[in-house]
Amino acid sequence: MDLASLAANVCRIAMNAGSFLKEERKTFRRENVEEKRAHDYVSYVDKESEKLIVAELSALLPEAGFITEEDSAVYRGEPYCWVVDPLDGTTNYIHDNTPYCVSIALRTKEELLLGVVYDPCRDECFYGWKDGGAYLDGERMRVSDVRQLENAFLMIELPYNSNEYARTGEHLLHSLYGKVGGIRMNGSAALGICYVAAGRLDAWEEAFIGKWDYAAAALLVLEAGGRVTDFYGNDNFIDTHHIIATNGHLHPELQTLIREALPLGM
Repeated sequence: MDLASLAANVCRIAMNAGSFLKEERKTFRRENVEEKRAHDYVSYVDKESEKLIVAELSALLPEAGFITEEDSAVYRGEPYCWVVDPLDGTTNYIHDNTPYCVSIALRTKEELLLGVVYDPCRDECFYGWKDGGAYLDGERMRVSDVRQLENAFLMIELPYNSNEYARTGEHLLHSLYGKVGGIRMNGSAALGICYVAAGRLDAWEEAFIGKWDYAAAALLVLEAGGRVTDFYGNDNFIDTHHIIATNGHLHPELQTLIREALPLGM
């Protein structure tokens, strides 16, 4: 399989979907939103974007199945599987806020092969493939070289599962606030992880997220020289729902902080 050529085609598909998102945002109304669970939203835009992406990816690689956020296609044990988030950052989108993006990954049962994340708000396309590097609009990406947590610029996301995660989130903020270079939240897991790959952030973490949220961007961090694990430090993370992505240097210390207050049921 020519992953470089495939990545170029997936970039085109992601950019087409991103253009659809941006155009629909001009006339979007919040009454079109459904609540999947408390504070977790979906709209016709998510669903239509996913249909467009699935149709084009099916033509591109017919032998692949799908894991998608809105369940418009399924995985039946095919040798390859597309992992698709048609609109990561839905809460931002429905409130006319940024960022939001399209995220597409290709994987086997054991490993990630390809990742593309397109941000229509900044017209930036992050992409890469296994053993081929990670890129932003054609320029090679590398993670940062920050080695001390006190100098780190971090993204600490707070998931919807507040009952299970409150203790962990409070512990992280208490441990890091005022003691690191900066803490941010942006509401898009895919882009937050991409920013680690691009060196814009030094570390990122979140729990209770789907494969579609992190699969594409996680590959980019690995290809950019960083590290991605689950909260327990396992490098085989592709079927988990709790992720740490860092430049590598900060990984042990951040993982230790998380393990001091792991989320309930994890």
